[in-house]
Amino acid sequence: MHILSICWRTASPASKCVNLLWPLVPTAITLQYTHPNDLHLLVFIMSYLAMVPCANLIGFASHECTRKLPKVLGHLVEIVLASTPETILLLVFLHKKQYVVIQAAVLGSILATLLLCLGVCFFCGGLIYSEQTFNRAVSELGSDLLLTAAMGLMIPGAFHATHQSETPSSGYVLIISRIASIFLMIAYFIYVYFQMRSHQKLYEALLEHEEEIISHQALAHKEEKLCFTECIISLAIALALVTMLAINLVEGIPYIVKERGLSESFLGLILVPIVEKTAEHISTVEDACNNHMTGALFHCLGSTIQTAMFNTPLVVLVGWAVGRDLDLEFELFNMIVLVLSILVVGSFTKDQKTNYLEGSMCLIVYVLIAIGSYFD
Repeated sequence: MHILSICWRTASPASKCVNLLWPLVPTAITLQYTHPNDLHLLVFIMSYLAMVPCANLIGFASHECTRKLPKVLGHLVEIVLASTPETILLLVFLHKKQYVVIQAAVLGSILATLLLCLGVCFFCGGLIYSEQTFNRAVSELGSDLLLTAAMGLMIPGAFHATHQSETPSSGYVLIISRIASIFLMIAYFIYVYFQMRSHQKLYEALLEHEEEIISHQALAHKEEKLCFTECIISLAIALALVTMLAINLVEGIPYIVKERGLSESFLGLILVPIVEKTAEHISTVEDACNNHMTGALFHCLGSTIQTAMFNTPLVVLVGWAVGRDLDLEFELFNMIVLVLSILVVGSFTKDQKTNYLEGSMCLIVYVLIAIGSYFD
């Protein structure tokens, strides 16, 4: 109760609204075990909504935990912890052999962060400030890494598209996917080393400068709210609940696809990423509204890189280890929108300035992709 009291009292207005969904958590879990053979739609909807406050608790606890760490390490740890709901969902999908949903969810997570979250950041920040600026190093490095990651993710699908007439091509796609996953993880660890060791001072200076800009904010927003032990307890509880709710979601997908007519592509590309990233998006938008745009961009690009270069390869390699033949053969529609989205965001961030117009354009692109995936 002490932890819940602190989480409620110190949460932002947006987080408090999310915390109102907590009663859905025990309700969704109870319904799943008391009505396992009926009420599929109700259980799916309630589990879907219940994921949001659990993910929000993970975001809150990870943010408090990072206050005890050096700035760059803290931001990286926060990004990793905030992506745990995504990793859990992907692993549950893998266990249930929902390969199409995994492939769509991976790209959907990238698009939701790049277009939806960043678009809301630009739009909301632009309504408060006529123009916001951020550091060039963060945007350029992030865009370059995303293009590299996109190429690594698309090579297996591109290979299959150009060798469809050959019978053994599917086997080669799986091999290429696993090799690409290994090299993407190597690239991710090089990226982490770059930030944590060889160029740590650069990122420390960037984040310290950003904190000086927002130093006028109230002290209450900067003081520690949870001790380290309380952070660990909160994370453990939230992760356990997320796992249970993820199982509920995955078990309800076949019914939703068969009875409600929603495609697996739409579920993975749009619905799943929105719920798994909600809490992370809320904190990032709050940074943008506080004129902490470098930090917001750092989180958005860092989260996207985490998904593309670590979470996705991890699921492919785990599947290899447990006998699940998950590959990176994405649909042509998904590959095209991924590359175009990265180019759009890169174009908007190349001048190190943002406004609400650029944010609204990102949101419009995301809505168009959602419409296209619905009819896919």
